[in-house]
Amino acid sequence: MIRSMTAFGNARADIEQGTLAIELRSVNSRFLDLYFRLPDELRHVETPLRELLTANLARGKVEIRVSFTRAANADLSKLDPAWLESLAEQLQAARRIVPDIAPPRLAELFNWPGQRGNDALDPQIWGAACLQAAQQALTQLQEGREREGERLAGMMRECADGVARVVDIVQAHLPQLLADHREKQAAKLRESVESAFPGGFTHISGAELSERLSQEANLFALRIDVAEELSRLRSHLEELRHLLTDGGGKAAGGKKNAGSAGKRLDFLFQEMNREANTLGSKAGSMEVTRAAMDLKLLIEQMREQAQNIE
Repeated sequence: MIRSMTAFGNARADIEQGTLAIELRSVNSRFLDLYFRLPDELRHVETPLRELLTANLARGKVEIRVSFTRAANADLSKLDPAWLESLAEQLQAARRIVPDIAPPRLAELFNWPGQRGNDALDPQIWGAACLQAAQQALTQLQEGREREGERLAGMMRECADGVARVVDIVQAHLPQLLADHREKQAAKLRESVESAFPGGFTHISGAELSERLSQEANLFALRIDVAEELSRLRSHLEELRHLLTDGGGKAAGGKKNAGSAGKRLDFLFQEMNREANTLGSKAGSMEVTRAAMDLKLLIEQMREQAQNIE
């Protein structure tokens, strides 16, 4: 399964003590980069969250945001009067310098960090709620990655079909290209012989003529034979379709080699681009030159899409 690195997932967990919400935002990256945005009260969940994400994601820049809200079932008697008096004194002192400071709301007082030492978040309860919500958000993120990955794979399949059509056109044009080039080489050879031996072929020995023909034939073979490049392009197209269908394939031990598809595709497109460059350098006609340019354009379009593949 081809998966994109761009997706979003969110979830919430409702418990007796309150509500916890988590958001996962993922964009493309060469490696797996995790960025946590956690409240201080939930810093202890960073390690289990990191383990969960690294076990399920291979690449991408992922931002993890976690927030919580306590249950609003407490009354004023749970607020520490001494703490409230201290807060009021600090507020008055601040207003002497910045007069327009707004007073805190009641809900903010109940959730004020550190104001209730005996009412701190229970690490076990809130940690379990966070992991529960994270698993749901991760599932949503993975589903989004798979949908986007399928769209990217569809676009690359269309480009691959375009590459196959160009290769077929060059293959069909190759016999005529070879014939035209032979005529040009024959004419060039006659001109060379006549220039070197004004009296014509009667003044050149068979050995000399054979050597010149051998030189021209070797030059012809090096410059015009693109069958090998076309064959390799077809082989690369088969590998591309395999990767788009099977993703990263199977790693040792039968486990899915998730996350390798993007890197394999990037390498494959480098090889395809190399063949297109060689095809262009050997071009013996304007048709082959245009075909090489079309190939490079299609390969670049696929390479850009592959940058988002995990």
